[in-house]
Amino acid sequence: MFSLTVRDRMMVAHSLRDEFFGPAQQVHGATFVVDLTLRSTSLESHGVVADIGAVARELRAVLAELEYRNLDDEPAFAGVHTTTEVLAREVADRFVARLGSGALGAEVAHLSEVEVVLHESDVAAAGHRRAVHPS
Repeated sequence: MFSLTVRDRMMVAHSLRDEFFGPAQQVHGATFVVDLTLRSTSLESHGVVADIGAVARELRAVLAELEYRNLDDEPAFAGVHTTTEVLAREVADRFVARLGSGALGAEVAHLSEVEVVLHESDVAAAGHRRAVHPS
């Protein structure tokens, strides 16, 4: 299995409105270091999983849609706890949607998985892993 990982960052505001989340029920900011990993069992015709610059560009575009926003006000998250796990799934889903629209070019059939890990700090992270081409 081959993999390619790119890293970026994003800052958001949100609240987690349930007693389960204690003080995080209040609106607060979060800064995430975001790792996105593509996996494949083979390489594309240039001998790579994907163009690293193109993957970084598309991750930046996905994060820009969320960054510097209060996620409590975003329709995509209405009625949803915007936990780190939920945000990782959202980033993965948006990235895969960009793949489907040709963002990385035509050679994406070999890609099998995308994994997004959001690091909340140097000691805590959560993520989501999904198929690139759902069956």
